This record gives sequence, structure tokens and C-alpha cells, in this order.
Amino acid sequence: MSLLPSLPALPIPWALLSHYRRHPLQLLALATMIVLATMLWTGVNQLTSQARASLEQSEQTVAERQQVVRDNGQALMVEDFVSLRLAGVCVMPWLEVTPASGNRIIGIDPLAAHCFGAGASRGVDQPLDGKPFVDMSTAASAGEAHLYLLTPDSTQDSDLPAAYHLKTFATGPETGELGDSFLLNLEALGVLVLLITALLLRSVYLLGLAQRRDSFALLHRFGVSPGQVQRWLVLEIIVLALICVVPGVWLGRWLAAGLGGGFGQALDGLFDIPLYAGHGQGWITPVLVMLTVVVIACLGDLLLLRFRERLSLSVPNQGRLATALLLAGLVMAWLAPSLPWAFVAVALVFAGAAWLTPATVTHFANWRADQSKAPLARWRYRELAVLARRLTLPLVALQFALAMVLAVQALVTTFEDTFDRWLAQRLEAAYYIEVPVGADSRKAADWLTSKQVSNPGMNWHQVIRGSTRMADKAAANSQQVDVYALAPISTLITGWGLLEAEDHPWEALAGNKGVMINEQLARRQTLGAGDTLQLLVGEQARDMRILGVYPDYGRPVGEVLMNVEALPENFIARSESFSITPGELGVTPVTDGLKRIWSVETLSMRDNSTIRELATGVFDQTFALTRAMTLLTLILAASALLMMGWVFFTTRAWYFRLLVVWGMSQRQVAVQLLRLALALTGGIALLALPLGVWLTWVLVHRINPLAFGWSLPMAVYPTFWLELGALSLAIGVSIAALMRRQLGKPSVAPVSASALTGGER
Repeated sequence: MSLLPSLPALPIPWALLSHYRRHPLQLLALATMIVLATMLWTGVNQLTSQARASLEQSEQTVAERQQVVRDNGQALMVEDFVSLRLAGVCVMPWLEVTPASGNRIIGIDPLAAHCFGAGASRGVDQPLDGKPFVDMSTAASAGEAHLYLLTPDSTQDSDLPAAYHLKTFATGPETGELGDSFLLNLEALGVLVLLITALLLRSVYLLGLAQRRDSFALLHRFGVSPGQVQRWLVLEIIVLALICVVPGVWLGRWLAAGLGGGFGQALDGLFDIPLYAGHGQGWITPVLVMLTVVVIACLGDLLLLRFRERLSLSVPNQGRLATALLLAGLVMAWLAPSLPWAFVAVALVFAGAAWLTPATVTHFANWRADQSKAPLARWRYRELAVLARRLTLPLVALQFALAMVLAVQALVTTFEDTFDRWLAQRLEAAYYIEVPVGADSRKAADWLTSKQVSNPGMNWHQVIRGSTRMADKAAANSQQVDVYALAPISTLITGWGLLEAEDHPWEALAGNKGVMINEQLARRQTLGAGDTLQLLVGEQARDMRILGVYPDYGRPVGEVLMNVEALPENFIARSESFSITPGELGVTPVTDGLKRIWSVETLSMRDNSTIRELATGVFDQTFALTRAMTLLTLILAASALLMMGWVFFTTRAWYFRLLVVWGMSQRQVAVQLLRLALALTGGIALLALPLGVWLTWVLVHRINPLAFGWSLPMAVYPTFWLELGALSLAIGVSIAALMRRQLGKPSVAPVSASALTGGER
């Protein structure tokens, strides 16, 4: 019989939570990181989800891109809408008005849209608040309006009464898959937030586990098994994550709502797609995703504890494996045949870089220590090697954040410059005027030629649009391509930038000696300048020499640019138009003359300068959103490194105080700490630079072509590199300033920030 009194049951949860009573700032740091990371990721995910839903709904709503027009080219009136509805034709009025302020508004009738089906009803049953949809009466009173009558794709010409026919409805330049490209950038940013969140949470949590090592050992002496401790730790982090993730999701939805107004205007102005999906994604998905990220990041080692020793590698083997991963990723990125393989390649490169970064800094610091003769320099480099090993996770997180921000900034800036040039090429003419159905375009061309003689500043060309197929005897259904036939080959297009071309391509095109193709067709068919393209022209296969390849960013359809003389007499044109810059003559005499020649009262005309200004402004707003989100992510990583660096420097204050014992003043010690902190953060910025440049190359030359069929020019921006370097140095200065305040306070023996055993001196 035992003489010792029985001990009460040990309150394990209270024993574990006592750590946070002693270190409340650490608990606050964990909670703050979880909340901020959840907010950022939820906001990005919410915007992306809303945008994707809007893009999908646009196929079923008012933007069906098919309208009813009159055969005689006269303007549509309310009486036309009444006649068509009485005849059983589903049409919806679309009253487009551009007030003096320049902000386009659209008058619609939600009741008339119900015949389009459930998709359209869901789209137009949104509040008519003037952004951009308003009631018909409000739009009519806002200024001069143009009435369109939209009809579903299921409507055929045979369904219409006499004197009416169908026509394509388009009020802006075709941008194709530019929307998908933008969404891909946002999704990549969301993945970045998750990755950096995992690294930062892991670094903070492992620091806490290292500090709790002695308490775990004490619990084991009281009979608590390691399995019990692990189960309580899992429950602890799940409860903390749930408490923090829910407000983070709410803040993320609030952030998305705040930014969604500008984003919705961007979608509408650029793609004629309003942001319909206002409610976006629910709560379950973001809560589960962030909960999973937190648990895996914090407890991944504990969950795989029994396999840790089996999976552990020696330091040389770790270096070899990291190098192999890095090289495999670089080769795979170069040769990746599809988009998933490109993403795998990026993951391999990031994994290899994360493994090699601390080893590289450590090796460099030890080498410099061996080369240095000054005792303080040797101490400083040895200490830098220790910091690189012990702050591995926050340093790698900052490296990834710097690299991704650098790549996204380069991508966005390059995209802006490229799109500006592309808009300038496509909208070089001041005005775009459609040829009415049944009108004689040759009479108009002759009249414009005569006017150009007396007005040298006038430039114009005719565009005949249609489609044909590539001659492929092995396939029953060969690929369809769009045809753009031009005459004359004016200076409005000879300034286009070409990806590749033969000598004097525009002169050869004017002489009908070949054709030009867009980048989409060139990539998919592996064609280039000097090759031969077989097209079915007039039901006969004709060989056409490719004079050049021009970029057509975002449009997934293959295009062929040719001279009008190459078209057969029986070619069926989808539409005809004139691109005109009237010069000193002015547009009014031109439109009056064309109305007289075609015997119509109104012309379908587009002011290209207004469209260019609108599109440029919309893209500026869109890219500002992307930059804002990347900046917030960088701030999260920088703040985490600042906090971790301060905490870890504080744990090593006992070592730093030895410098004072050796005879250095407090000020001299502070200078040494400043140099040490700057070397640490500056070195990470230098290591992030090649990773960011490589990632930029992958985005513009591999991922974008594989995903969308078009590439962007590779460009770097050294000024932005200097800005990121300055930010990294500012973090180092902040750490050193905080450390200077800690030197006069009592300190304890150091603990590890990235390992659960041992100390390092």
C-alpha cells in the first residue's frame, strides 16, 4: 500500500495554455497572422469568384451580342420594339447613353428580359442604381441615346418579320481571354497568400514549441504521454484557428465589397460584363481552406512525428536533393507541354530555392568569416550564419513574397505597356464606320479616294470580315479562322509591331504577295514568317505565303490578314467597315457624304479615341487592384519577419551582451547589430531577385502562352528592384532599432526559432 497521497488528475489543457499566459504577445501574433491572412485570401478569392461568375453569366444575359436591325438602315424606334414583340420575337431594349460626364449608362427593361430565360432574368434583376444600369426613362433623359434591340442566340433570321434582320452586337473592341488572364493572376496571388501564410505561421508556432520544450518534458515526468500532448496541441490550434478564421472571413468579404465597386466597373467597362454575382462565395470553403492551412503549417511535424527520423537526411544529401529539385524545375519549366506541368515546375523551383536559401547564406557567411581577419567581422559573419539557420522560415517567406511581388509588378507593368500599344494599333483610326447591309462599299471607297487627294491628312482603309477554313485533307472538320481583308494598306496599320516578318512585309501585303497571321494561329499550327498557309478560298485550297506574324493579345481565334484582291467573288462577308481618320476635313463632311451615298439617315459609328480612353482608364483601375493586393501580401511577410527577427534577436541578447563584457559600448554593440540585421535582410533581397526575374519569365513566356496562346515581351524594371531592396533594408533597420532597446533588459538563455532541440552558440 502506497504511503503517498494520490495526486489529483493533472489539468493538461491548463498546463499547455500556461505558455501563452507567460507569452501573451506570441498568442497575439499567431491570432493576428491568422486573421490577416484569412482576410487577404478571402478578399482575393471573393473577387475572383465574383468575376468568374459574372463572366459565365454574361453568356446568358443581355450581352448576347446579337441584335435586330432594319433592312433599310434606319434607326430603331419604340414602334419597332412593339412590332417585334407583337410578332412573337423575343427582344429587349438596350438604350445606351454617354452623358457629358463621359460615364456610360445603359437603360434596360427587366420585364422585357424575362423571355431570354432564367439566366438573363437573374442578371438583370439587380438593383437599377446607375452603375451602369438604370431604368429606361432615366437613361432617355440623360442625353442623346442610341437604341439597340437585343435578341437571344436562338433567334433566327426566319423568325423575324419582313424588313428586319439579325446583326452582331458589339460596342467595344474584342478582348477575348484577357479576362481569364486577369483572373489567373488573381488566383496566383491567392496561392501566394496561402503559401506565405503557411511559412509565417509555421515559423511563429515552432518558436513557441521550442520555448515549451521544457514544459513538455515536465508533463512527461508526471505521466502524460507524448501522444496525449500531441492530441491536445491539435485541439488547441484548431480552436485558435476557428476563433480567428471566422472574423478573418468576415473582414475578407468586407474588403472584397470595398474593392468590388471599382473591380465591377473594370469588368463592365472592359468586357461589357457587370459584376452580377454580388453575394460571391459562402463561408464554408474559406473557413475549411484556412483551417487546413493553419493545421498543416503548425502541426505538420507533429502529425508526421513517427516518420520524421525516417525522412530526415544528412546536410550534404539535403543540398543534393534541393539542387536536384531546382534543376528539375528549371528544365521542366522550359519544356513543359501543358499548364499543369508549368505549375509543377514552379513548385519544384520554389521548393529547391527554399531549401537552398538558408544553406547559401550560411555557407557564404562561414566563408566570409574564414576570410576575415578582424575579430568583430568574424563574429558578425558567424552570427549571420546562425540567424540564417534559425530564421529559415520567415526569411524564405520574405524571399517568396519579394520574388512574387517583383514578378507580378513586372507582369502588370508589361501588360499595361503592351495593351496600350495594342490599343494604339487597333484604334489608330479616329473613327470606325460600319457599312449598312446592302450598301455598296465600292462607291464609298471611290468617294473616299477622291476626298483623300484633296485632303492629304486623311487616312482610311476598308475592312471586310469573314471566315474560312484551313485546308486539311486529313480532317473532316478543319480549323476555322477569321479573315480580315484590307484595302488599301494604309499608314493606319503599317505601324503595327510584328513578332516576326519577312523583308518589307507591308509592301508585299499591298502587292497581294501573301498574308499575315496572328500569334494564336502561328502557335497552334507551328507556323512562322516564310512558311506556307493552306486556306479554303472559294471552296478551293490555295497556298498563301506568310509574310509576318502579329500579336493579338487575348483573342483565342486564329486570324488571317490579307489584301482584298485575294478574296474570291463568292466570298461571304460577315461585315464591312471603314476605319477613317478625316484629318482637317473633319468627320461631319465624311459622315454626310457616306449617308448620301448609302441613302441612310444614321450610321453605326464608333469614336475610337473615346473607347481607347475608357479602356486605358479601366485597365489602370484593374491593375491598381492587383498591385494593392500584392502590396498587402508583402506587408504581411515583412511584418512577420520584423516580429520574428525582433523575437529571435531578443532571445540572443544574452550573447550580444557579451560584447559589452568584452569592452564595447552600448552604441558600438548597436552598430554591430545594425550591420548584422542589414546583412540578413539585404542578403534575402539579393537572393529574391533572380527568383523574381525567373518567375517573370515563366509568367510571360510559359504560363501565359500555355494558358491563353499569347505571350508578353519580357521586361525588367531595376528601379522597382531598388525599391524592394530599400524595403528589406528598412526591415533590418527596424529590427536593429528594436534590439537596441532590449540590450539593457534582463534576458534568458536562447531558444531555437526553427528547431525543437538544442541551442546554438
